[in-house]
Amino acid sequence: MSSLRSWCIKEQLRLPCCSSSWSLPSNFLHVCSKFCIKKVRHRGAQISNSTRRPTQQLKMTDSSSSIADFDSSYYVDPMCAEIIVVRHGETEWNADGRIQGHLDVELNEVGKQQAASVADRLSKEPKISAVYSSDLKRALVTAEIIAASCGGLEVIKDPELRERHLGDLQGLVYREAAKLSPKAYQAFTSHKTDQDIPGGGESLDQLYQRCTSSLQRIARKHKGERVVVATHGGVIRALYKRACPNGRPLGRVLNTSVNIFHLFNGDKWTIKTWGDVSHLKQTGYLESGFGGSATSG
Repeated sequence: MSSLRSWCIKEQLRLPCCSSSWSLPSNFLHVCSKFCIKKVRHRGAQISNSTRRPTQQLKMTDSSSSIADFDSSYYVDPMCAEIIVVRHGETEWNADGRIQGHLDVELNEVGKQQAASVADRLSKEPKISAVYSSDLKRALVTAEIIAASCGGLEVIKDPELRERHLGDLQGLVYREAAKLSPKAYQAFTSHKTDQDIPGGGESLDQLYQRCTSSLQRIARKHKGERVVVATHGGVIRALYKRACPNGRPLGRVLNTSVNIFHLFNGDKWTIKTWGDVSHLKQTGYLESGFGGSATSG
């Protein structure tokens, strides 16, 4: 409490313990939340200043140090939605390097273990108000495992959170795609964001528009709350571009990585946590699986 008192004095605030006659300043909760986040960061939790825009995956942290330690003090700005975006667990096609897109591939055993690990982690952190998911099985089952661990919530399915449709590339092993479907492969590897893919595939612009619009709708429904979104590597990369339009190129978005976005009124987006896989550190499943990079699908 003495540290909090010192912090409040620095911020020119008064607490009940500072005076027998006091009033609650309008920015009291905001300042206290800054204090608590600072204390959490000191403990090593995966929390960064929401005004920083990370441009690469953060180092893994000790999962034993969690914001759950400060659950009673944890604070989400009522003008902001905290959205925890999680990539789905591994599938056999991930392991084989096969392109999935909109094809409905299920989690393998590794993917289920990964989902259980991230679910256990999130269940020990501050309250989750809702769980959303792509309607494809690999994301939906990941979301259902998380929802079951976080109070038995119902998963809300949203097709707009699906992976990019990759047209004629879907079902091909990536290393063979250039030979088997050269036009589709050329379109996929093009730097043009308006380039769609033969066979009904989407352009990067189309993917960006649908998934960022979906996240914005979710944010408007959940101001002041923490929600989980289970989705895909290509979608998460598009969300990163929305929050950090001038950010450096990304590395891989690993299976069940935790990426926390803050969406504010006025369409302002920031990234609080990027690429956190500390929950997988002891599992041996950290580097397995294909996708989550520019070749995501």
